[in-house]
Amino acid sequence: MRFIHCIFIVLLFSQILNGQQISINGSIWDAQSHMEISYATIEIEGTSLKVNTDKKGRFEIITILKGEFILSIKAKGYGVKRLPLDISINELKLGRILIEKDVSIDQNDVLITLNDTQIIDEELDGGSLGMLTATRDVFLNRAAFDFGQVFFKVRGYDSRNGNVLINGVLMNKLRDGRPQWNNWGGLNDVLRNQDFYLGLRASPYRFGGLLGVTNIDTRPSGLRPGFRFSGSFSNRTYSGRIMASYTSKRNKGNFIYSLAASRRWAKEGFINGTLYDAFSIYAALEYQFNTNNNLLFTGILSSNRRGSSSAITEEVYQLAGNRYNPHWGFQNGYYRNSRERKIMEPIIMLNYYGKYGKLGINVGMSYQFGNFSKSRIGYFNAPNPEPTYYRYLPSFYINSPIGANFLNADLAKKAFLLKPQLDWENLYRANSINSANGMAAYVLYDDTIKDKQLTLNTNFNIKPNEVISIDMNLSFRNTISNNFAKINDLLGADYHADIDPFSNTRNDVNGQLEKAKGDIFNYNYTLNYQEFDAFAQMSIVKSKWNSFIAANYTYSTYQRTGNFLNERFPENSMGKSNPVQFSNYAIKGGFTYKLNGRQWISTNGMLLNRAPLAVNTFINPRENNAIVPNLNNEKITSVDINYFTRFPNIIGRLTCFYTRFQKLTDINFFFVDAGVGSDFVQEVITDLDKLNMGIEMGLSYQLSSSVNLSAAFALGKFIFASDPNLAINFDTAGDEDDLITIEGTKDLGIAEIKNYKLPTGPQTALSLGVDYRDPKYWWISTKINYLSDNYTSISTIRRTQSFYLNPDTAQPFDNATPANVARILKQNPMDDIYLLNLVGGKSWLLNGKYLSVFVSINNVFDTDFRTGGYEQNRNGNYGQFVKDNLSGSPSFGPKYWFGYGRTYFLNLALSF
Repeated sequence: MRFIHCIFIVLLFSQILNGQQISINGSIWDAQSHMEISYATIEIEGTSLKVNTDKKGRFEIITILKGEFILSIKAKGYGVKRLPLDISINELKLGRILIEKDVSIDQNDVLITLNDTQIIDEELDGGSLGMLTATRDVFLNRAAFDFGQVFFKVRGYDSRNGNVLINGVLMNKLRDGRPQWNNWGGLNDVLRNQDFYLGLRASPYRFGGLLGVTNIDTRPSGLRPGFRFSGSFSNRTYSGRIMASYTSKRNKGNFIYSLAASRRWAKEGFINGTLYDAFSIYAALEYQFNTNNNLLFTGILSSNRRGSSSAITEEVYQLAGNRYNPHWGFQNGYYRNSRERKIMEPIIMLNYYGKYGKLGINVGMSYQFGNFSKSRIGYFNAPNPEPTYYRYLPSFYINSPIGANFLNADLAKKAFLLKPQLDWENLYRANSINSANGMAAYVLYDDTIKDKQLTLNTNFNIKPNEVISIDMNLSFRNTISNNFAKINDLLGADYHADIDPFSNTRNDVNGQLEKAKGDIFNYNYTLNYQEFDAFAQMSIVKSKWNSFIAANYTYSTYQRTGNFLNERFPENSMGKSNPVQFSNYAIKGGFTYKLNGRQWISTNGMLLNRAPLAVNTFINPRENNAIVPNLNNEKITSVDINYFTRFPNIIGRLTCFYTRFQKLTDINFFFVDAGVGSDFVQEVITDLDKLNMGIEMGLSYQLSSSVNLSAAFALGKFIFASDPNLAINFDTAGDEDDLITIEGTKDLGIAEIKNYKLPTGPQTALSLGVDYRDPKYWWISTKINYLSDNYTSISTIRRTQSFYLNPDTAQPFDNATPANVARILKQNPMDDIYLLNLVGGKSWLLNGKYLSVFVSINNVFDTDFRTGGYEQNRNGNYGQFVKDNLSGSPSFGPKYWFGYGRTYFLNLALSF
């Protein structure tokens, strides 16, 4: 009964708000071919008024609004056209409106190659570049195409904070919260139909995150019918690409379909040894029962194999340069990378779209399955095969505890320069000659994640009138994730003994000791994730103001099932863990005040509680069921204030934002020589706070019909905002005298990291650009970029009291005063970066066929620059850290990722 009363009140309110109606009409045509454009979107900016053109390109908007506004015209494959409107009469006839092809379509292909670089290294977050392909925002466009090559993150947020949907179905992984762009990579032509809602703004699909919501719509009816073929050449992540797509017209049976396929390849990319081998296949079939009821099937298969690179120390950079990659070597004259990443996780999706009067509904079901593997070399009672292992470099001899040995350092330098790459032949030789009874000393294996995910999703959109909108969503996701190590290559050996070499204990007590190629070894467990999400939102759009309020409820559960009985953890390695459950609420709202039809201000706020990630819930899931004690939900508080201007020749946005993350948990794995002892540990950081605040600005000025000037600026302050607690965990299977504690855990207390900078990419960025578009359909653009305040990730364990302790005496080092420790642990920014980028293109209309060419050159002056890095954790006590740094060339100095030098991208496309 209460529900009926609420609906009655909403409908009554909608009738009161109705007033005198005004008609705005016209038609949309292609400026080059002079043909009408169907299904173009016509929108009055700053309002919820939006219509589509019919088959003959005609449109009509009925409104009660009066005053000065901007009419925005968008069509697939065309640039946005903006016209000033003065709504003061009962009918406004705009006549024939001409729009031109969008030159940024080919530029989006460049963005995909930039996004690829951010997911080559497993330590890096993919960032938010992929989300920004759907936005026309000046700042976000610059963040994607120019700042992105330096791993810039919008507002310092990682990609977990943005929701990526396909047909309303959430694609972010439950494991780490991030979207896996490889799952649909190489299908740009058929996935261009996207809606993007920035930041805390209202979204009709989901509650959203700090970065907003992107929805990819695969309906063939939203694509232009016809064929498109393109070929690309580049020296970035891949060297060649071919892509073809076809979308049919609606036939008599009311079926429409789209097909697409692509192939991308490279013997190596800009970074040495980074092979690339990928293909993608796409099919979408839409059946239209009538104009208001559609059924959509979507299938996506994308396979991606690539060679990884790694961060390197300053010492290695000076020896080998910014393109050096230690993970590859020649085998029988061919490149072979030991750190290959293989991803193939097909997506099958079924959607129903219905329109019932003022109610729109989207019911979706998605099933995704497949493998994600990362290979590496395991070595057992044998030397580390990596050519950059610290014992093989000159600094090892210079920093020797018995005194510097410059002769051996020089010999080590010559040996490295003579053979800087991985020696595959030596690994086979060690396994065939030095190994006893055919047992492997070296094994190439794959860390594999095999997921199966079912998603059910229902979205409701109710629009009683042009003033009120109500959006609701219900979704359920269930993931079964098998995690295991699988032997890829025994490298000439007969078998591998599945024993931990440090403790001489078995990893799989109930299984065979001797493992062969294709066998699972080392670890084997299953994680089950379940999530239920409910979202409701109400928006009001008036002539002078807009507002919305949204609420969200999420229930999550994680559970581990161990499939191996691990001898080091006999009590809690096998079988099911206790389920970990989280129940969370969130609320956000926003208000916009329109100064006039061309300027407005808005503010948005959000309070969000969310579950910690599964990877930060189980301390060491490869070996046992242990869960982080007193695990907390994460709390996020965020607010932004925005100023927008939309004059016919000037578009701009200025945003101030403030976000605080509280009660975060983070788990890391590494070997450390700490003040309390040495071991391979799991570092558990709890009660961690972060603060992200700053401003961002984007401005575009149309100087003439051919020349556009633009600028983008960001200034951020992204810091740790608390001193968290840190504990380390380790196994206790070794000699008791060598253990840090016999309990297998040690609380190191507070880590003093408050006010240290976050490793979120450059915190200051500036870009100036000039674009020229000639009436004869060629164009060129240049961007000058400056980026600074980029910091490496700090070693948290060094900021605990353990760092002060001498591990031999358990007493503080004599010189380990707070002042000395603060001096040697001071965080310094990486060098400032200056980059010049050029892009250009031309298009032709030849007998009804469009031919276009696009060229981009990034980093024109071939500048060397660091994009990120991290402090190594090995030197975990003051004495060892000081000795290692005395020479100025530490063995365990920070490791850095380096950006690309001068790169190019050439694309040729034919469409008809």
